[in-house]
Amino acid sequence: MIIRTNLNEVRDFVKSRTAVLLYFFNDDCPPCISLRPKVEQLVGESFHRLDLLWINSKKHPEIPVDFGVFANPTLILFFEGREFKRYGKYVSVTELERDISRYYQLLFE
Repeated sequence: MIIRTNLNEVRDFVKSRTAVLLYFFNDDCPPCISLRPKVEQLVGESFHRLDLLWINSKKHPEIPVDFGVFANPTLILFFEGREFKRYGKYVSVTELERDISRYYQLLFE
């Protein structure tokens, strides 16, 4: 789990890594809280080379604004510095796994 609090750090991180999942949340968001362990488990068990960044939207509002995020939870999947897919509010872990798997296998396996 990686937490970033600076917009430039987040931008640089996304550009410098092969695979990144940004997870925008806030601590007052029940869906954010219930989804978080599922995403952690998915990435930890199946996608070891995917970097997962946690961004607290409430504490650092300039970061989600820069990425066009206006609701929580929002997950943005990047491969090779480019946005691949975006998930908002009601996130299907099954859909997330399928989408990550497709491109992840091409890059890493």
